[in-house]
Amino acid sequence: LTGKEALSPFPSLGAPGGSGPGKGHMKQCELLQLSRKQKRLCRREPGLAETLRDAIRLGILECQFQFRSERWNCSLEGRPSLLKRGFKETAFLYAVSSAALTHSLARACSAGRMERCTCDDSPGLENRKAWQWGVCGDNLKYSTKFLKKFLGQKRIGKDLRAKVDIHNTNVGIKAVKNGLKTTCKCHGVSGSCAVRTCWKQLSPFHEIGRLLKLRYDDAVKVFSTSNDAVGHSELAGPHRHGPPAKHAALPRPTDLVYVEDSPSFCRPSKYSLGTAGRTCSREGNCDSMCCGRGYNTQSRLVTFSCHCQVQWCCYVECQQCMQEEVVYSCKQ
Repeated sequence: LTGKEALSPFPSLGAPGGSGPGKGHMKQCELLQLSRKQKRLCRREPGLAETLRDAIRLGILECQFQFRSERWNCSLEGRPSLLKRGFKETAFLYAVSSAALTHSLARACSAGRMERCTCDDSPGLENRKAWQWGVCGDNLKYSTKFLKKFLGQKRIGKDLRAKVDIHNTNVGIKAVKNGLKTTCKCHGVSGSCAVRTCWKQLSPFHEIGRLLKLRYDDAVKVFSTSNDAVGHSELAGPHRHGPPAKHAALPRPTDLVYVEDSPSFCRPSKYSLGTAGRTCSREGNCDSMCCGRGYNTQSRLVTFSCHCQVQWCCYVECQQCMQEEVVYSCKQ
C-alpha cells in the first residue's frame, strides 16, 4: 500500500520482557514498513499494529489461495520488483492489500481489539440491543474513514502509475463494502421472530478474494488521457464495443486496471521463481503451468483416517488406511 513490500510479514515479538503493553505496541509499529505519518498514526492507535499484521497475513493467504493454480502463485519472492511495475498482478496485490486492511480493521473494531472504535453504529439498526444480545456489527464506517487518513491523499498530477495504484486500492475497498450484509437474529418464544435484532456483518474474506480474482481475470489495460472538461488527466481504456484505437472509455470503479503486459512467469526472474517443480493437475493446468516443458509423474503412498466410528460416549475411533496417489510436477 505504500509502494514498498506491502505484504511481507514481520516476526512475532514474543514476550515483552518486562516492558509494558504500550512499549510492545510501539515496537510493533517500528517493525512495520510504514511512512513517517503512518508510524505516527500507528503509535497513536493501540491495537492498530496487530491489526495491520493480521491484514498482511490475511492478504498473503488469500492471494496465494486464489493463484494456487496459476503460473504466478503470489509467492513472496520477487514481490518488491513486482510492486514497482504496472502488471495485472500488481493491480491484484494493491486491491487485495487494501481489502484485507479494510476487512481486518472493521473486524478488529467489533472484536474489541481497537481502543478508538467499537461496534458498528449505522443508523436504522438497533445496535445497542444487538450488543445486549452478545453480537456486535463490523464497523466498516470507521474502517474506511480511518483507512483514507492512513493512506493519505497523494498529489498525483499526471503520474499514470500513481493513478493506477490508487484506483486499484479503491477497488479493494469497494469489494469489501459490496460484501456488507445485514444479519438478523430472532429472540421470540420457540424460535419465532416476535423480537428481532439486526446488525451489519462483513462477508468472509474468501468471497472478497474470489470477487477480486474475477476482477483480475477481466482487468483493463489503461493509459492516461486529458479531460478538457475537468482540466486534468484521467485513466482511459479501450472502448468496450468498438475499435480500441480511437474510442477510449473510462474504466469502471470496480475494474482492476494495469498499464503493461505481464511476463510469462515460466522461468526464474526478479518477479518469481518460475514454475519448475510446481505440482499441477494433468487434466487441468499442467500444459499451461509447465509452459510446454512437460511434467514428471510420481506415485506415492499416502496415509489417511478411514472407517471412523463414534464410540460410547465421547470419542471417535478411526483406522489408518493407505492409498496410492499420483503427483504431477513441472519439469525444469
